[in-house]
Amino acid sequence: MKEHRARKRFGQNFLQDKTIIQDIVRAVRPQPEDTVLEIGPGLAAITTPLAAMVDQLHVIEIDRDIVARLRTLPFASKLIIHEGDVLQFDFASVPGRKKIVGNLPYNISTPLLFRFGEYADDIVDMHFMMQKEVVERMVAVAGSNDYGRLSVMLQYFFEMESLLDVPPQAFNPAPKVDSAVVRMIPQHGRIGIAQDFAHFAALVKQAFRQRRKTIHNNLKEWVDDAALMAVGIDPCCRPERIPPELYVGLSNYLLQNGASVWIG
Repeated sequence: MKEHRARKRFGQNFLQDKTIIQDIVRAVRPQPEDTVLEIGPGLAAITTPLAAMVDQLHVIEIDRDIVARLRTLPFASKLIIHEGDVLQFDFASVPGRKKIVGNLPYNISTPLLFRFGEYADDIVDMHFMMQKEVVERMVAVAGSNDYGRLSVMLQYFFEMESLLDVPPQAFNPAPKVDSAVVRMIPQHGRIGIAQDFAHFAALVKQAFRQRRKTIHNNLKEWVDDAALMAVGIDPCCRPERIPPELYVGLSNYLLQNGASVWIG
């Protein structure tokens, strides 16, 4: 089979470390009847052991040459190939509750992660390889340097855990950054339930617009200090020191008191 060269425009770095591959598959724990969906199968490093363990395997791939390769594999009859951009993919089109796994291209990982909240009710769990720096932001707790908007928004939907660090030499070509594998498990209401999710999301975005400023300064056009203190937030705090559940509480408080007109 003709050698496939990694394409920069697709952010391709192919995992080749067999120990890491085994660790990921072991973490996923696929059962034969599970609905498993792999994002970016690439040269089938993870696809091969997954396909050996399940009755059917959904894969999403944008690279036409890789799609052609997948169709020649010995287990191709087990694959349901969705060709196209994963950022445009409707995950609800795959029926059933899904286990999702993938080596996410660094250039699309953050926007893709934000989309998964829309499908949380139809997801069993997710295991992703991505840039270590992004994983650290995902799992960060309030008060740490890595904590921010991404932390709050993902922790609204998911319980998350960084499982293992992966060095650049585990890939071909080797990326210039370290990677990590993260586990994400949907947990509805883990930090509370937003009365209006769009309001909550807009509030969090504005709160972290300028990290060096206090929450009073970032929200002063829409929230007064009395509202902040009513839900237990010190107006002098910086946004990265405020736990995610207090952002949910603030959003709900503002809605209940008629202060929601600023969205958009």
